[in-house]
Amino acid sequence: MMPEPATRAAADSFMPAAAEITTTVVIGSGLSGLAVASELSRRGVQSIVVESVECLNSGPNRTIMTDSVSLSERTELLRLLRCYASSHSLDIRQETVAEGLCMVGYSQVLPAPVLGAKKWAVQTRNGVLLADHVVLTKYPQNQLRRFVQSLGLALGSDIKAALRAIGLYLIGVGDVLTPTTREIVRQAKLISDSIVTQGARAAQAIQPVKGSVLAAAVSGSAQRRSAITA
Repeated sequence: MMPEPATRAAADSFMPAAAEITTTVVIGSGLSGLAVASELSRRGVQSIVVESVECLNSGPNRTIMTDSVSLSERTELLRLLRCYASSHSLDIRQETVAEGLCMVGYSQVLPAPVLGAKKWAVQTRNGVLLADHVVLTKYPQNQLRRFVQSLGLALGSDIKAALRAIGLYLIGVGDVLTPTTREIVRQAKLISDSIVTQGARAAQAIQPVKGSVLAAAVSGSAQRRSAITA
């Protein structure tokens, strides 16, 4: 069972008082989740990795890999990623389960000075994680489509592109077969690049606003000094 998404209108009903702010929340601490978190770390992007209910259940996998070479590559990559996570102190919370996901309605959930521009809220038993981006490593496509439609977004033929536009990313989701290690690494790099690019664009958009506010403050101060002198 995956974390149940909620619409903006339902956000108030489950949002607890305790909140943490981060750049990216990765749901799923397996191979795909660690690959994304590691790539983000290399690019200087903060992330928190939590578990999904489905990842903790012992239900059947989509596929069973029987190729010994593929299994060996997967095992080795997972070992390397775990070593990287440990040596770089990545925030991996395997005991924390994502119980809900919603797109935040800023004025309804937390005061703007606290929330800032964060647009995603991931509910856990201990509180809520607020982030610019969320990466899903497992999610049933039919449930995901219902979630996106509940946000009033039109879905085209490329669901991943539609989700990227709102800061929601998929890795290994919706594939008939389990992705190869190379494909997982490729997807992790693409997601990392997209998150870094969006972060840079957001920073550029904020700078002119800050500059205009500063200019107005300086101008106002100068005018007050002139009035006092006169």
